[in-house]
Amino acid sequence: MAKITLTATKTPELRLEAENISPDIFAGKSVAEIAQLHVFVGKESQKLGDYFEVAGESGSTAANTTIVINGDVSRVKYIGMKMTDGEVIINGDADMYVGAWMSGGKITANGSVDAFSGLGMTGGELTVKGNAGNYLGAAYRGDWRGMQGGIIRVSGNAGSDIGTFMRGGTIIIGGNVDVHVGTHMEGGTIIVKGDAKSRVGGQMVKGEIYVFGDIEVMMPGFQYRKDVDIEVDGTEGSFALYEGDIGERHGKKKGETIYGQLYMKY
Repeated sequence: MAKITLTATKTPELRLEAENISPDIFAGKSVAEIAQLHVFVGKESQKLGDYFEVAGESGSTAANTTIVINGDVSRVKYIGMKMTDGEVIINGDADMYVGAWMSGGKITANGSVDAFSGLGMTGGELTVKGNAGNYLGAAYRGDWRGMQGGIIRVSGNAGSDIGTFMRGGTIIIGGNVDVHVGTHMEGGTIIVKGDAKSRVGGQMVKGEIYVFGDIEVMMPGFQYRKDVDIEVDGTEGSFALYEGDIGERHGKKKGETIYGQLYMKY
């Protein structure tokens, strides 16, 4: 697979909006053409080459293009936004919207990412070796379509409002999460291997949430059903199954009401 390397050469005074850092955009372009792609700093349009040294060679398509990003990009937003294929490797921390609305391909952040990463994602893989900020895999503000497909795996902790309006796909958090996990959830799976704070699954009507640790405050709209022995992401164990959020309208399948399912590990 052809590889383009971006090495950060300076830190922008304002956040750098770099939605052009994507295999879909880089494919078929020369190093010089990639360096001429625009980025935004505030309302000013500047060139990608003003902030990165560009080296290597892109593939003829997104599928055979890998982008490796070195240096400090903790103030660079939208990396891999709307990408459909190929690979992006970030060797450090990144700012908001990493992999937002991506539909395919693979992003690996060997550091942490800020809020709204994986926003509205419909496919592909987003792997974060550090922590993730708020609204991971959630819906854009004002929208009702959160993550719909693909997989997000975070090794560390994640913030609040994870998977808001989630409709499909899988989010796996290795550590702890803040409040409002899976709010308005209508499908998909969220696995939290650490602890969660309050309001897990609020207004949830469908989908599954697994919590391996403690939930600080359980939502009153969830009712205990039974204990089950299952395997979750390679871990076998006994879980208490709760269904909810009881106060919401729930659809039916074959005459039986469909509830959101919340599992807590013993």
